[in-house]
Amino acid sequence: MSDDNNKYFAAHKEITSVARLSIYSNTFLLFMKLLIGLFLGSISVLSEALHSGIDLLAAIIANYSVRKAGKPADEIHKFGHGKFENVSGTVEAILIFVAAVIILYEAVLKIINKEPVNYDLIGAGIAIMGISTVVNFYVSAKIMKVAKKAESIALEADAYHLTTDVYTSLGVFIGLILIQLTKNPIFDPVMAIIVALIILKASYDLTKRSVSGLMDMKLSDKEEDIIKSIIAEHYSKYAEYHDLRTRISGAQRFVDLHLVVPKNQHVADAHEFCDHLEKDIKEKIPNLSILIHVEPCEAECEICKKLDVCEEPQHF
Repeated sequence: MSDDNNKYFAAHKEITSVARLSIYSNTFLLFMKLLIGLFLGSISVLSEALHSGIDLLAAIIANYSVRKAGKPADEIHKFGHGKFENVSGTVEAILIFVAAVIILYEAVLKIINKEPVNYDLIGAGIAIMGISTVVNFYVSAKIMKVAKKAESIALEADAYHLTTDVYTSLGVFIGLILIQLTKNPIFDPVMAIIVALIILKASYDLTKRSVSGLMDMKLSDKEEDIIKSIIAEHYSKYAEYHDLRTRISGAQRFVDLHLVVPKNQHVADAHEFCDHLEKDIKEKIPNLSILIHVEPCEAECEICKKLDVCEEPQHF
């Protein structure tokens, strides 16, 4: 097995491992929050249970999408399956938007109806919210580290959900403490509304990121500058280049350009130079596929005259 294959399988194993970790943690937190929320009669804790339920569904989707996106190109998907991750991110964004709307609705109803909470179980609610904050902080940090390394938008979305859960769980934790101290249940729906607003913001950010991937966004300016600088380093080997295009699909990057070479250059020499150029670019930018269209110089180019590249075939 080649080194590239070994690296691929090692990276894929790490990705699927942290994706499963998110499923396990969210399953545990969902049932704990749901149990305490129902007995406590707390809309903020129940909203957190719904949040964890959405996170669990998102984690399952992310786990599926990273497996699907990690498959190599086939006869039907010749550019790979990277956009499965963008589709996953879009679905997750819709899910958390729905969750936020439900939380807002239930919180407003509780304010209108002035529903009480079970003060005897406030301590249990505070404990589970504290546990949720710590667990989500650890899991989100671990997933985000792998997501950045693997450039997985599905994993990054999952980590972002859990990071949001850290703040919302902490908010509900503080709200329950305030209820215990003041005996005023108004803090419960108020914290639920704050949780919902934070979730709405997360939904917007995730939708924006996912849709941009589906629309074939170009590589970052930094990455494009790297490509241009590498091409420029070899300026003595070609006349010019044009129509440089880049796009990103999941973690996979695609680049194509037109390279103008001396008109009397041997095909084998032009091919060898393109291979060399591709190798240099791929060393700097991972997960890259490059297509170079070679064109002959159509005139006695000023650059070629200065470098005498048209005098005889060039060897690289």
